[in-house]
Amino acid sequence: MSSPDTVISADRLAAEIGRLGDTLQQVRRSIGRVIFGQQATIDQTLITLLAGGHALLVGVPGLAKTRLVMTLGIVLGLEDKRVQCTPDLMPADILGSEVLEETDSGRRSFRFIPGPVFCQLLMADEINRASPRTQSALLQAMQEARVTVGGHPHPLPQPFHVLATQNPIEQEGTYPLPEAQLDRFLMQIDVTYPEQAAERQMLLATTGAEEDKAEPVMTAGDLLLAQRLVRRVPVGDSVVEAILTLVRSGRPESSEIETVRQHVAWGPGPRASQALMLAARARALMEGRFAPSVEDVVALAPAILRHRMALNFAARAEGIGLDEVIERLIQPLR
Repeated sequence: MSSPDTVISADRLAAEIGRLGDTLQQVRRSIGRVIFGQQATIDQTLITLLAGGHALLVGVPGLAKTRLVMTLGIVLGLEDKRVQCTPDLMPADILGSEVLEETDSGRRSFRFIPGPVFCQLLMADEINRASPRTQSALLQAMQEARVTVGGHPHPLPQPFHVLATQNPIEQEGTYPLPEAQLDRFLMQIDVTYPEQAAERQMLLATTGAEEDKAEPVMTAGDLLLAQRLVRRVPVGDSVVEAILTLVRSGRPESSEIETVRQHVAWGPGPRASQALMLAARARALMEGRFAPSVEDVVALAPAILRHRMALNFAARAEGIGLDEVIERLIQPLR
């Protein structure tokens, strides 16, 4: 029998989830005033931020990836900065550096000048054009929310999120992200072309004398509270088992699926399970539900698994794609 305190606590949690669900609907509407026909991308990006993670946006130029990041900064009340990645970009250009200063009295000392990573929402544009050395400079920042310069740690502002973009059609002069860094991204979000009706709306809205603008809805503090609330959302045993079954069946060493054993070189690690758990909770919260379902796991699986798995030569020779393998993984959960 539930105690009165437990009932009150459950009622309070339900009320908080309901209020945040209403706020997130306002966030979606505000973003939709300037981003047209990319609702799936918007929702997955918001889920990533609610789960406290980072996202890799993959799409051809002109699909509003940069505009989305700038709009999120406005709507969520986050300090945002943008870094255009190039092969000659150095780690210090992102993290910051120490400079030697001399006072009027002749005393010398080092002063740390923060780089653009010291913000709450960092856009790393075309991250695969940065050198491996610069890419690795983001690794500690993304995982630990701090950077070390000159042997001294410097904490980053909270919340801190990286939204990186990548162009899938131009690979000349690029440096593919290593698996260790790809795993730090909660999701890989494939940005597709808008539908005809949305593109028509975009043409009319963005080529006139005035353009609509997004309005602030939340603050950085509100986002932090939302991220804490996500971790309090209860998860049923059926959802936990679905996550474990899905992730473990993607590993060729232990999978019972013939397609995986024959065509997958390496599968998702435990971080994929953690990402699915958090993202499923965030998706449920966005829709005003009090607990995630197996449907949430199925919907989020492609974005969470596609950058955590790799196909072998046999799969490429037979023309088998990663999305096809992931679809085979989630079929038992439908």
